[in-house]
Amino acid sequence: MDLTRRSDDSILRAQFTTGLRRSSAGRRWFGVPVVALVCSAGGLEPLCEILADLPRRFPAAVIVLRHQSPTAADRMAPILRARTALRVKTAADGDALVPGRVLVAPAGNHTLVSPDGMITLIDSGERPPYRPSADLLLTTLAMAAGPRAIAVVLSGYGNDGATGASVIHRLGGVVIASDAATSPVFAMPQAAIERDAVVDHVVPVGAIAALLQSLAERVIDASGPAAG
Repeated sequence: MDLTRRSDDSILRAQFTTGLRRSSAGRRWFGVPVVALVCSAGGLEPLCEILADLPRRFPAAVIVLRHQSPTAADRMAPILRARTALRVKTAADGDALVPGRVLVAPAGNHTLVSPDGMITLIDSGERPPYRPSADLLLTTLAMAAGPRAIAVVLSGYGNDGATGASVIHRLGGVVIASDAATSPVFAMPQAAIERDAVVDHVVPVGAIAALLQSLAERVIDASGPAAG
């Protein structure tokens, strides 16, 4: 018996099985709209208001990212969970993006989206740039979801999120920024707005949830039902 050939066949079968699993995951992932809400200083109340207005059966996956110290305690998920009908948890490496669930970017890690719709966490290190990085999240989301990606830039200092919003726009997604009147700190939304033709909607925080529902339904109509 040719043991080398047998070993090669086993490897090929394993690769083929892995390929099938990945293809299956890709089919489940295809069609799911993804909303990324990013903010910094002054962003907690706008986040709570938006999530409180989203229905339990919201048809998109949601990622929430707020700048925080790498050593911060995990308080965001419990706060948001108390304000929304959606399922909320702190994101863990390998979590899938599924409709009706909110994943909160954890302290100490940059939160990325892999091509198969999974969360990937990397250590954010001890030094800036912004942590967690909205630009990294939005850029990887744009690459993974293309026109199914919806970015929402909310209150905060600095310009984190503006470059990521540009990538979302360039790859066919939708960008929303909260307006000056309802942004406690307008710098982050303003930085995105000042990018040429990147932001599709500048609206009050109170109007964002209804807009997200409409955009998510539009994505589903264009790509087929989202899988849960």
